[in-house]
Amino acid sequence: MLDFALIGAGGYIAPRHFGAIRHSGGRLVAAMDPNDSVGIIDSYAPDAFFFTQFEKFNAHIDTHLSNGGKLDYVSICSPNHLHDAHVRFTLRHGADAICEKPLVIDCAELDGLAQMEAKTGQKVYTILQLRLHEAVIKLREKYAAINKRHQVDLTYITSRGRWYHTSWKGDEAKSGGVATNIGIHFFDMLTFLFGPMQHQVAHLRDANRAAGFLSFKNADVRWFLSIDENDLPGSVKNKKRTYRSIVIDEEDAEFSDNFTELHNHSYREIIAGRGFSIEDVRPSIETVAGFRTQQLTASKGEAHPFAAPYMGT
Repeated sequence: MLDFALIGAGGYIAPRHFGAIRHSGGRLVAAMDPNDSVGIIDSYAPDAFFFTQFEKFNAHIDTHLSNGGKLDYVSICSPNHLHDAHVRFTLRHGADAICEKPLVIDCAELDGLAQMEAKTGQKVYTILQLRLHEAVIKLREKYAAINKRHQVDLTYITSRGRWYHTSWKGDEAKSGGVATNIGIHFFDMLTFLFGPMQHQVAHLRDANRAAGFLSFKNADVRWFLSIDENDLPGSVKNKKRTYRSIVIDEEDAEFSDNFTELHNHSYREIIAGRGFSIEDVRPSIETVAGFRTQQLTASKGEAHPFAAPYMGT
């Protein structure tokens, strides 16, 4: 049986990891979170040790290992800016890391983790579940067979309340900003579908929104991301809190369903040695890191229509 620890047990995404650990036949031996509202653990691993202080969690893992115990994987669901430190903790303790996206915020951290991975012989895996989505895989096959440059409009609006800006998510130094925190999996998916990113333009970047233009090997993409419910289209406002639209060559690309099993699928692939690596995630990290530092350009021809009102166009 594989033994797991988990950091970030109180986070939104942690239950999917608890479920994936159990689904894979693994055992959660220890978990940590500064917050103690983690009763959800009872549904998955009531015998797991739990800590609210990282120092005590660290000491417990040391004792566990020195007493002949083992640790195969550490699942990392902590805030984005802590991922680098928690992955390093994992590798130093002889375990492989399974880290939620974004793996890290900056490219320099990727390089450091790659060096530590080589030094320790352990592996760093990240969750890129859209690459495993059956509908996305079919889209990749479909558009690869069409010999033309594709035109794409990506819109993702996921409403967040006032709490968001009080939490670490609203602090760009900790989350990477809107493009990184809510958009990273879409940028990875676009790379997966259309090849390497070749050029990007930043159109809009504020606390609630981000928008820009991306040129990939086989596609041009106008994109808009928002956490402000006021940006929801009239057709869904007061009905839904989230709006997701990807239009490729004027055709809707639908993949809204069948997300519940993707973490389980991700864990199966990781345990089989086929998980997504540091180099797999590098293109999307480079994209969002570049976007954060790029000068804003108000290009009407490339601008996403949802972004136009905030660009003065």
